[in-house]
Amino acid sequence: MRREGEADVWLSPSEMATVMHGDRVSVRIVRLDRKGRPEGRVLDILERRKRAIIGRLLLEKGIWLVAPEDRRFGQDILVPKNATAGARAGQVVAVELTEPPLLHAQPVGRITEVLGEIDDAGMEIEIAVRKYEVPHQFSPATQAAAEALPDHVRAIDMRRRVDLTDVPLVTIDGEDARDFDDAVYCEPHVQGKGKHARSGWRLLVAIADVSHYVKPGEPLDADAYERATSVYFPRRVIPMLPEKLSNGLCSLNPLVPRLTLVCDMLVSATGDVEAYQFYPAVIQSHARLTYTEVAAALANAHGLEAQRLAPLLPHLRHLHDVYRALLKARGQRGAVDFESTETYIVCDDQGRIQRILPRTRNDAHKLIEEAMLAANTCAADFIAGAEHAGLYRVHEGPTPPKREALQNQLRALGVGLSISDDPTPKEYQAIAHATQERPDAQQIHTLLLRSMQQAIYTPVNSGHFGLAYEAYTHFTSPIRRYPDLLVHRVIKAILAGKPYRLIGGRKAAGAQAEQARWEEVGAHCSANERRADEASRDVTLWLKCQYMREHLGEEYAGTVTAATPFGIFVTLDELYVEGLVHITELGSEYFRFDEARQELRGERTGIRYAIGSRVRVQVMRVDLDARKIDFRLINESGGEHRPGGRPTKAGEQLAQVQAADRALKRQRREAAAEASASPRGGQRKGAAKASHKASGKAPSKTAQKAAHKKTPGRPKFS
Repeated sequence: MRREGEADVWLSPSEMATVMHGDRVSVRIVRLDRKGRPEGRVLDILERRKRAIIGRLLLEKGIWLVAPEDRRFGQDILVPKNATAGARAGQVVAVELTEPPLLHAQPVGRITEVLGEIDDAGMEIEIAVRKYEVPHQFSPATQAAAEALPDHVRAIDMRRRVDLTDVPLVTIDGEDARDFDDAVYCEPHVQGKGKHARSGWRLLVAIADVSHYVKPGEPLDADAYERATSVYFPRRVIPMLPEKLSNGLCSLNPLVPRLTLVCDMLVSATGDVEAYQFYPAVIQSHARLTYTEVAAALANAHGLEAQRLAPLLPHLRHLHDVYRALLKARGQRGAVDFESTETYIVCDDQGRIQRILPRTRNDAHKLIEEAMLAANTCAADFIAGAEHAGLYRVHEGPTPPKREALQNQLRALGVGLSISDDPTPKEYQAIAHATQERPDAQQIHTLLLRSMQQAIYTPVNSGHFGLAYEAYTHFTSPIRRYPDLLVHRVIKAILAGKPYRLIGGRKAAGAQAEQARWEEVGAHCSANERRADEASRDVTLWLKCQYMREHLGEEYAGTVTAATPFGIFVTLDELYVEGLVHITELGSEYFRFDEARQELRGERTGIRYAIGSRVRVQVMRVDLDARKIDFRLINESGGEHRPGGRPTKAGEQLAQVQAADRALKRQRREAAAEASASPRGGQRKGAAKASHKASGKAPSKTAQKAAHKKTPGRPKFS
């Protein structure tokens, strides 16, 4: 079995014939393959996958089979006639294995759920939650526990809490937000007297006290732990907690009492948190505000929004002042901050994309972000100071191989600054600032981002590299993140003078067992966070592919966002959609990939395609099943880059694309018919070959392998 931290072991197709994605196996490493990867042999199948597999039901020459949506399964599943559950060919179904794959026999299963037609509204979400095994139904015990909760905060719940109902705390969120974790308030504060007096602010961050209602070991807690996070899709959320809690009792709705855990901070004029305290409180949000209206009120003191928010405007201005001080301290601390364009999808009533828009971050977004960062840092410092076990949000610096690669890349690009053997956030910040006016600034900033590690939850405090904090945790979103709920429990236990112990986990005794349990919980929460991101990304890609099918043949300007040995990825300016220009579509010459510069360079002309390069492309092909969009590069003169050919006009290009698509469909039907005699994977392999026939190009081995590669991931350090 692969232990954590060890390299993946490659299994040949013959070894994979008897196992499926999700099986736990014992392997022996027998050799290194020609790529230097450890190659293994399956010794034993320890545990078969138990969850259902999502796919399309197909009927080929009287044989029913399911083609899995997740291509990691690698082989289709045969379904007996009496096990189709009444599903029709082409529908999306869930299939449960009844017979595992054997060396010369495909797996067999029975259909347990019929999800519907592939084009049904919301089908992409139904597929994603099952494909990534996202828990989407609460247990009966959890539903009963939620229903048994009161509809409002009772007098008994407010006992031994600080009464802050008269303090004008407000929530500031997006227009479409439904649950409100946090409320904020700020006022000027003078610390000391006489000539030693120092001006600053008192900043209150009140966070919903979910731990008052969700108790360890109870059904609500069990389901929350299993989910570990809420999952956000366009037009739908899979919440971590039942709606009665997430949108009701635990949501800081305006003008109603709510239970909170407050981080009460004194911030100096230089943006340093000089003192803080935590205490349970009862608050009453004085208003539910949006980022847009707060930013408008702050920008124009005589505008309509400022007049409407007149009673709260002084407090909002104090929040803006403390934000600017905290932001200045962030810069002096050396926190890495890259400006990037985030987008959001606007859907119609049927769940189809209407448009994709950039999400602009105004000062209201940023002031809330800085307030939350300050509270999270205080929570981490409080737990570390008490020497109590807990979960930290850790983001370590680059690994030695990534650091060395980044040094080589910066040298190749002629960047005068470099990073040391023990890099600091300030070094990253200095490079970002020094290169922000260069034409290749986007390329350099992307290289800096990709050299960083992914943030995780762990009981071992190793600091947060990206934010330049010695200790950091997540405290501010217990409605949607389980680690935040645990941090609340730990803080309340410290305040009460009692240790908080985790329930369950591996059976052992002593401090080592407790530490091991925290590590287990941290790994679980980190993995489920990645699972949620993958599911959300899968749905977004589905919607974008569905959207781009209506734009086949159209031309757009775009920017190269990644360069790989098999082509360049381009993001369209107008639509914010990314697709691949395969290396065979770049022209007739040979292109060499420069890993240090992260670019493709033509050997004959010297033309370069690097991150940040501006290009014009035509939408050539959309593969909804693979979530892939293919572009064709267009010359500045309006013609197409064609190996050995002359540029064609846009109308001719569109006709060619449409003809190629018709040929592709015809070839897929023929390939499916040929594969029916041998159903194992034949249909999809035939379709892949047909795709190359339709485009008029023979697929090389490199191209075939490249088709399975994914866009390089972007590290996260929130």
